[in-house]
Amino acid sequence: MMPHNKPVRSIYADNLAHLAPRATDSHKGQLGHVLVIAGDLGMGGAGLLSAQAALRCGAGMVSLATREQHISAALSRLPEVMACAIRSSAELRAPLQRATVLVVGPGLGQSSWSRALLSCAAQRAIAQVWDADALNLLAQGFCSLPEHCILTPHPGEAARLLNISTEQLQSDRCAAVLAIAQRYNAVTVLKGHHSLIATPEGELSCVERGHPVMAGAGFGDVLSGVIAALLAQGMSAYSAACLAVWLHACAGEQLARQGRGVAASDMCHSIRQLLEEHSPCQA
Repeated sequence: MMPHNKPVRSIYADNLAHLAPRATDSHKGQLGHVLVIAGDLGMGGAGLLSAQAALRCGAGMVSLATREQHISAALSRLPEVMACAIRSSAELRAPLQRATVLVVGPGLGQSSWSRALLSCAAQRAIAQVWDADALNLLAQGFCSLPEHCILTPHPGEAARLLNISTEQLQSDRCAAVLAIAQRYNAVTVLKGHHSLIATPEGELSCVERGHPVMAGAGFGDVLSGVIAALLAQGMSAYSAACLAVWLHACAGEQLARQGRGVAASDMCHSIRQLLEEHSPCQA
């Protein structure tokens, strides 16, 4: 991992891309269809968080492909999301054909079921956000990354992607995120204190926002859903990643006024409000 010498752009509200306002005759088919592939046994909540975030950030349609055991919870919590019970990769083919953007990995696990679904998703040539166990399986060389992906590792996952220690990675986060983006030819978000966003071409941005109240389970799942919703509505990968990370961090700061114990699901309302302030639905 070479030391970085690239300029780092600090992200502010006024240098972020905007979602275009919606025409009065807009319909859901024009606003993308996010499919979240997530939730092995015992980890069903992760996919629900990603799906909820995608829904609240304006994706036209959201589907969730998960274990059959999680369907009742999904329908009761998120009736607007089309929940699909997936027992094998063959049952994933139809939902994949309908989707325009994928979120792959939250709570996915590394079982044979998990690997079959990831392998199936990797063959689909559409925009994808890979997180959590999708990244761990990628680091193991289980599959190749398709084009048009965004990777969202935390430091531990990022270290595995580069086959270095977490301490080495944290000693030069800028060099690390650029190395991942170039190695995997994917826009990469390195999460953590002052999250970084890099492109394979060497663009590098930093979000100097956020709060330690966000150090908890599920916050990364929410971020994946936000990125996917912005992609579904037409933003480029780098612009979507930058805006999503900024929205996520600013929402965390807002919720931090309540102190410890903020849950990841609390984020969606704040992110939705911030997105509307930044990019109004109608001009």
